[in-house]
Amino acid sequence: MTTPATHRARAIGGRVLRQLRADPRFVAVSLVIPLVIIFLLKVFFDAIDVPMFDQTRFAVPGAAFIVHFVTYILTALVLVRERVGGTMERMFINGYRQLEIIGGYLAAYTVLATWQSLLILTWVAFLFDLGYPIVVYTQIYLVVWLLSVLSMALGILVSNFARTEGQVIPFIPLIVVPSVFLSGMIVAVDELPGWAQVLARFTPLFYANEVLQEIIDGGSLGDAWRPFVALPLLTLAVLVVASRTLREGR
Repeated sequence: MTTPATHRARAIGGRVLRQLRADPRFVAVSLVIPLVIIFLLKVFFDAIDVPMFDQTRFAVPGAAFIVHFVTYILTALVLVRERVGGTMERMFINGYRQLEIIGGYLAAYTVLATWQSLLILTWVAFLFDLGYPIVVYTQIYLVVWLLSVLSMALGILVSNFARTEGQVIPFIPLIVVPSVFLSGMIVAVDELPGWAQVLARFTPLFYANEVLQEIIDGGSLGDAWRPFVALPLLTLAVLVVASRTLREGR
């Protein structure tokens, strides 16, 4: 049975999807830019002349980082634009609640993230000639998709604290830079100081990288179920905080 709250969230999601169809440039940026960055990553890896350097070990986590980075920034910018344009204020005036608004936006952008994740994974598999079985690709896709949803939740949260699109800029390194250094992609988290290991547990890419490395090494989601389950749990926690901090106007 559809509740009034669910109906209102669907209404918002439908409106956002119509906006996306009317804004092909935004959709193109969301889909094309990650592909360009991954191509440049391939060029960079090909230029590395280091014995025993395994590109495939870094290709999938690197793609996951790009998804995290692009999705987070674009979501934050779009939500701030909605607030500046007065859309958010009008929704509150019309009786929409915080969870309904966030649920509607998240549902709509999840549709875009679904295609984005699939396109990126296909591109990575082609460029790096991964050759994994379909089961492995399916598991990798699920992890990348969950990370993209979590990135959208972070973008929504960050947008609550920015009054203009320019104010989003300082939040970019605040999230992205720790994601690189604390994720374990470059240096194993166990080799970092104790305080850094604690901070790593608050970094979405840490959990995604843990699962992806297990899958790449021949394991499965069941072997890394703790970091895998942490992704949706962290998403839920971020969305709860985002709903509590969502403001009406500018």
